[in-house]
Amino acid sequence: MRTEPDWRNWRLGLARNLFVPHKFDYARGKRPKVSCIFCEVVAGKDTVERLEVHRTDRFLISLNLYPYNPGHLILFPVNHCTHPRELKDSDVQELHHLQLKAMQVLDSLYQPRGFNVGYNLGQASGASIEHLHIHIVPRYERELGFMDIIGGAKIMVEDPVRSRDRIRNGFNSSR
Repeated sequence: MRTEPDWRNWRLGLARNLFVPHKFDYARGKRPKVSCIFCEVVAGKDTVERLEVHRTDRFLISLNLYPYNPGHLILFPVNHCTHPRELKDSDVQELHHLQLKAMQVLDSLYQPRGFNVGYNLGQASGASIEHLHIHIVPRYERELGFMDIIGGAKIMVEDPVRSRDRIRNGFNSSR
């Protein structure tokens, strides 16, 4: 038997959590009206938020607009493709080199204790953008703070725009 949601309890839960309304819209499918968000970033269009930190002839590294942690990077090919099998061996080699460089920059700027690195391939994996991309998520010891435990909310301690500038400088100084 299906029952109606208890909106009173939902509002009480909301009062205990930080609410980021634009992320909810994104999760429900409200996105820029473009064929590919990453292709728009590559082209430098103002139709999407651009948080680029580093670019080569074949790849671009950007901050994630909705980061899991400060410094959450997305690395993707400049040319649109949807699966790693579409990459040439030389692309795979450069991609791996850039992953390592990104982790080196994040190590020097944020001192994470580890990383989650990987693809979400296909809709069943949670992928929301078809353009091939790799997430590089810095992880920290004791990521759960008092707000996570008591308030049931995750606090983002750094604005992605500030992260972009900081990490872009890190890439530029590591050349």
